[in-house]
Amino acid sequence: MDGFASLFSAFGLASAAGFNAYVPLLTVGLVARYTDLLRLAEPFDILTQPWVLGAIAVLAVVDFIADKIPAVDSLWHGVGALVAPVAGAVLFASQQNVLSDLHPAIAAIAGLVVAGGFHGSRAAARPISTATTGGVGNPVLSLVEDVLSGLLSLLAVFLPFIAFGVAGLVAVMLILAIVSARRAWRARGARPG
Repeated sequence: MDGFASLFSAFGLASAAGFNAYVPLLTVGLVARYTDLLRLAEPFDILTQPWVLGAIAVLAVVDFIADKIPAVDSLWHGVGALVAPVAGAVLFASQQNVLSDLHPAIAAIAGLVVAGGFHGSRAAARPISTATTGGVGNPVLSLVEDVLSGLLSLLAVFLPFIAFGVAGLVAVMLILAIVSARRAWRARGARPG
């Protein structure tokens, strides 16, 4: 991958990690292990090891289930607040040209910020969903997040420029949705009686 494609891929993967930390890690590990499309520099090539892929797959299944169960999903989001930014940092820094062109610490910080930002907006949307749907909408929202993470992961690997655009569009939509929901919430609370 050339420099720009690698950079856009890094942003797409870090964005995907904000929605589900395990899906992009698994995607990158599998693609790097079984194809020549993606090569991971050391120490990130550990993601291609079978035992690491197995552990990530197990965590992905646990995440998929835990995030669909009321009350458990809130606790799991607390774990995700730590895991998602770290996964984003690893994924951003793992992109070979980004790593060679940027200082590894800068690449890791960029991934941490991108994944943390998307996870933060995801976490901000969850209480709104809980309040407006009584928690019934949370599993649906979780499934949308999982699908979005998978889509962004695949796009980031195979069509990085599109992944970057989709991540930007999703970021704008999330910001607008959160601002709109907060305004509605405040207006609702400001009414008499």
